[in-house]
Amino acid sequence: MSGRLWIAVLFLLTLVASLAAQDEKNEAGGAAGRTFIGTQGIQGATFFDPNIRYGKGIDLEGYYARRFFVTQLFSIAAEVPVVFNVDEDVHAGGPGLAPGGYKTLFLTPSLRVNLFPTTAVSPWGSIGGGFGHIFQSGTFLYGAPNTGKNTTSGVVQYGAGLDVKLIKRLVARLEGRDFWAGEPDFPQAPTGKTRQSNYYVSLGVFWRF
Repeated sequence: MSGRLWIAVLFLLTLVASLAAQDEKNEAGGAAGRTFIGTQGIQGATFFDPNIRYGKGIDLEGYYARRFFVTQLFSIAAEVPVVFNVDEDVHAGGPGLAPGGYKTLFLTPSLRVNLFPTTAVSPWGSIGGGFGHIFQSGTFLYGAPNTGKNTTSGVVQYGAGLDVKLIKRLVARLEGRDFWAGEPDFPQAPTGKTRQSNYYVSLGVFWRF
């Protein structure tokens, strides 16, 4: 084989390898999960059970990520998880203290580091920040008007998870995140706090392309 032909073959192989290295750096998918929020005491309460108790909210998540550094040992990606809590139930000591429920939306651009990203199983950690919005019910549990307002706050996100390859490009993801966000506006049930942890656990899938 002539020298020029060898050069052409090597150039073609290098080009193919370069294109392959750029492949599968994008991720898009969705998940479903639950949110867990700790019980909080109502400031100045003197009645029985002076606490705000939260249900286990039902969440839907969509996410996109772009891996911009990949080795066999680890990879770094920019990700944008968007989590919508469609129904967070609330009970606060008695009627007329907090709405029957509310909804939340968290959008938190983050950096994610995966270990062993080219293998079938890859653990990861993520940290970032963005904003969250709380949509309150217009009434209390028994129908009285709710005087609390919808609120928007900054959010810090950190979490960890495990990616398990199902087929070549389809990957299952188990994850847990904490969205540290502003508290809901409950004028009749003040806690004396300004922020709370929203612990989110989910299972989903995403596609690499």
